[in-house]
Amino acid sequence: MNRLPLSRLGRIIYGCGPRALLLPVLASALLAQPQPASPKPSPGATAVAPALKPMGTVLFIGNSFLFGSGSAVRFHRAHTVTDLNGGGIGGVPAVFKTFATQAGLDFNVSLETVGGSGLDLHLAQKIHLIGRDWDRVVMQSQSLLNTTQPGNPDLLISSAKQLAELLHGKNPSVDIRLISTWSRADQVYPAKGHWYGKPIEQMAKDIRAAYDQAATATPLIRGVIPVGEAWNRAFKAGVADPNPYDGVAFGQVDLWAHDQWHASTYGYYLEALVIFGDLTGLDPRSLGKDERSAFELGLSPTQATKLQQVAYDELTAQKPNRKLDSFSPVSLGKKG
Repeated sequence: MNRLPLSRLGRIIYGCGPRALLLPVLASALLAQPQPASPKPSPGATAVAPALKPMGTVLFIGNSFLFGSGSAVRFHRAHTVTDLNGGGIGGVPAVFKTFATQAGLDFNVSLETVGGSGLDLHLAQKIHLIGRDWDRVVMQSQSLLNTTQPGNPDLLISSAKQLAELLHGKNPSVDIRLISTWSRADQVYPAKGHWYGKPIEQMAKDIRAAYDQAATATPLIRGVIPVGEAWNRAFKAGVADPNPYDGVAFGQVDLWAHDQWHASTYGYYLEALVIFGDLTGLDPRSLGKDERSAFELGLSPTQATKLQQVAYDELTAQKPNRKLDSFSPVSLGKKG
């Protein structure tokens, strides 16, 4: 069908009779005009975001080693998690949340952290916040185990047992795990340190032994997440420099922050990777070089993938019979 140009259509209407008789002619002519094509979606655009698998709740209990003191991790993606203390913290829990979302998992993540605290403080002061029905709880105590008696595991063992019993009373099916933390360079290299003169790996090994005792003391604790041993593996693999006091070797990362005590962004990133792999049973290497938190926190693709490999190697070394499943990461998009 040949369509009339609008200018010619106007002349025809002007030259015709009464306007009432023109309405059917006008309507027919307008309907015959070509309609604009619907806009095509841009290449790679996704109409509907992929659905995430609901994973229930997970609570992180700890101190500055979890909330990311000394690094950009502290307030990273704070809007994605719930800080029960109202401090606007994102921390390691928010990095974990980002990993999980990219793996297609929807965890409802909360954290309750107090700088310098052991689990005994949370028992004494924070029960009104943490004494709830949680699906999973991950907790970590003071980095020296006991501030007045460094290396003494007794306070950790007793407080972990009490907390586990309290949380189990709220939900008999709760999955409770402990995080074994890293060697503090400030406790190893300066003469005042409790582990002075010992290999950098030793403090992390001693801390792990204490957490193993705490887990053994009650069947309500499922296991220990080997963060400190992942740090040791990073040193051995040449991914991280083991002594920040003599400079950091080219091509290696410094896992400690400026105080040689807390973690740097790299150290917290490795911590989150190990927790992610342990809790989900997924291969952290699947996150890949374009992992979102690594990009936002300033890690290079090479640094991210090397730390992912370290986390995988440590998790599989801890449990050789456990297979970590691979996955295809979900894109978070520009606003994810």
